Amino acid sequence: MLVESSCRYLNNIYIYNNNFISLLNLINYLIKNGIKPFNIKDSFYNQTLLDNIINLEIEENTHITNLFNNNILKTIYYVYLSEEDNKELILYYFILNYFKYNETVIYRKNLKCVCEVLRISNYVSRENHKYKGFVRFKELENNILYAEIEPVNNILSILSNHFKKRLKNELWIIHDKKRNILSIYDKKNFYITSDDNFKLLNTNISENETNIENMWKTFYKTIGITMRKNDKCRMNFMPKRYWKYIIEMSDEI
Repeated sequence: MLVESSCRYLNNIYIYNNNFISLLNLINYLIKNGIKPFNIKDSFYNQTLLDNIINLEIEENTHITNLFNNNILKTIYYVYLSEEDNKELILYYFILNYFKYNETVIYRKNLKCVCEVLRISNYVSRENHKYKGFVRFKELENNILYAEIEPVNNILSILSNHFKKRLKNELWIIHDKKRNILSIYDKKNFYITSDDNFKLLNTNISENETNIENMWKTFYKTIGITMRKNDKCRMNFMPKRYWKYIIEMSDEI
């Protein structure tokens, strides 16, 4: 009895299987059964002494996405891709209200969860938009195009969707070095995987790439007007955290 009563005072943390579909199914289950979680976390969550970890065996039904229209689903997915600490709990309350108000929930700015979802989703969307312009591919000796990124949010999947259309006839790899994952495109589809075996690949840049990089750096320095250089203004348009993998800026870090 002592053990049972003490559990009432623990924080009930519900765990999902580190993917978007699993999270949606868990949230749907909790709402349908009237369960209000203290928090929702993925399986990498580090348990504290006050946590009561609950793993529910719930089928990962992909049709769960049919509960939402395209705009709402996209918004929810962008929040999922964020690095926000309590994103899962925010989504729980947002979806709870979505089931109550349907598509109009997005206009109910009096609800804190709606404001948070819009804020986070817009932040992820803006970062994805910036990386569409800031990603720099290099040609490797094996003719594969290779780019490195370190985004704040986990945008590799949505960024890859863009380049799948933009560079559909090329072989390319985008390497998220912050999360140690790769997106590999084979001219048909892209696959996101761990970079554990990436060291086995030939990542030496081609001679042609070296020549082009040197010419581009020379051109960039030549057209610059020293008297009109304004680093503060430049950083307003291109924050310094993007410079590391941009050819013309890498020497200025």
